[in-house]
Amino acid sequence: MYCIQCEQTVRNESLNGCQLKRGMCGKQSDTAELQDILIYCLEGISQYAHRARQYGAIDNEVDRFIAPAFFTTLTNVNFDANRFVSLIKEAAAMRNKARDLYLDACKKNNAVPEKISGPALFEPASNLEDLLTQADEASIEYSDVNEDIRGLRLLLLYGLKGTGAYCEHAMVLGQESEDVFGTFHKYLNFIAGKPTDAEKMLEVAMGIGELNLKVMALLDTGHTETFGHPEPTEVRTTPIKGKAILVSGHDIRDLTAILEQTKDKGIHVYTHGELLPAHAYPKLKQYPHLVGNYGTAWQNQQQEFADFPGAIVMTSNCLIDPDLNGYSHRIFTCGPVGWEGIPHIENHKFSPVIECALNEDGFSADQIERAVTVGFARNTVMSVADKVIDGVKSGSIKHFFLIGGCDGAKPGRNYYTDFAENTPDDTVILTLGCGKYRFNNQSFGDIGGIPRLLDIGQCNDSYSAIQIAVALADAFDCSVNDLPLTLIISWFEQKAAAVLLTLLSLGITNIHLGPTLPAYLTPNLVNTLVDKFALKTTGDAQQDLDAILKAS
Repeated sequence: MYCIQCEQTVRNESLNGCQLKRGMCGKQSDTAELQDILIYCLEGISQYAHRARQYGAIDNEVDRFIAPAFFTTLTNVNFDANRFVSLIKEAAAMRNKARDLYLDACKKNNAVPEKISGPALFEPASNLEDLLTQADEASIEYSDVNEDIRGLRLLLLYGLKGTGAYCEHAMVLGQESEDVFGTFHKYLNFIAGKPTDAEKMLEVAMGIGELNLKVMALLDTGHTETFGHPEPTEVRTTPIKGKAILVSGHDIRDLTAILEQTKDKGIHVYTHGELLPAHAYPKLKQYPHLVGNYGTAWQNQQQEFADFPGAIVMTSNCLIDPDLNGYSHRIFTCGPVGWEGIPHIENHKFSPVIECALNEDGFSADQIERAVTVGFARNTVMSVADKVIDGVKSGSIKHFFLIGGCDGAKPGRNYYTDFAENTPDDTVILTLGCGKYRFNNQSFGDIGGIPRLLDIGQCNDSYSAIQIAVALADAFDCSVNDLPLTLIISWFEQKAAAVLLTLLSLGITNIHLGPTLPAYLTPNLVNTLVDKFALKTTGDAQQDLDAILKAS
């Protein structure tokens, strides 16, 4: 296997990327190679679909296949080799459908079909053993080029993967766009051509960032039209007596389905990880048995899930080996997630989860109540924009810090705790993503009634954070880069790569990124990003904070 897509990848003197029988995330080499084959098949689909679109020929089934298939290949999502054998078979059928669509469009327009090579002609085997013999052809190691070009190709691929995940989140909420689908095909077709022009690839990287902004806008619309705009909400973080279901991941629609199906069954439902912000949506406040949030960020799940005395549902990333601590008999997957031997819920029919929860002990007693506050999305923040603007003009608010992104298990992430704790009392912290678990249980006080810590939501809510920054820039008649605002971003996997490309495509500079830079970004590529965007790596928290405040 060769996998270099996330922050936990192997990096030492002899290896750069996971190249062993089992990756650091727990993914087996067979599964990694099947994921590469699936991606190769997706490129083949887009080679035909992109060309068919030039004649106005579109197939919705082909279009809708790309994003959810991409999502299964993200870090800590799907580890089930058999699922990938099935997905590859589906991808081959979609490729054939896209090919026929293109050839028929050429015929109708009296055009000569292009001679297409590479993924478009790939014929995947029908079984696991034979598929693995084809892995070299589909490898993303890109041994045909130098490390800088390889790194750029991977930046494009991983940015598109993350965008695909956000697109799938939007699609399940009924938000789709033919323009978005067409742009996916355009960029996948570009990647299929094994590009070598660095300048063109950087241009496409910015295009992927722009595509991700459109996708996140669709996702924002899906959330707010379905569940209402988030409101400031105090969320209990300690359990109460009774039977219990824990829902982790990002999918609020799955959470809602579970709440609907558990009404009047005497089961308490808890969120975990990135689903904490779900409590702020008005629609979900209608369910009194949504009683709180249990646990913290994804990397702590093996201990937290082992301690949870009920059923567990993983709706999206990030899953870790559920066989380790003895809870594999009461965890379920749904959507893009998978682990061999773990029951997978289809079509939102959660009766096996409910039965499991009723058979487990549940919590034996209430614990001392503790809480955190969420729900400071763009509508809430902008409703007090006049106070925020007055605070900046009067000098009571000196600076804004957006401290957000992915959390992870590797050392160095205490940087974000240290940074948040040392921000002066006349500064405001905006946060989103699971990185906030490093500091969201602390009291930061307020400035003139405005909380100093404003939890915007999930990483899925990055669009909301961008809109807050844009609105403040408009209010002060300046660019986002001229605001007293600094972005302190932690990355872990491909969704973060997509968001980073979005920020860069918007021209946002001086982003502090850490705790390490992606392993696929070579020193030359890092220097390019530093030159173009003044990208900075995180260092010592206090020193970075002092330098930012001194320059502001």
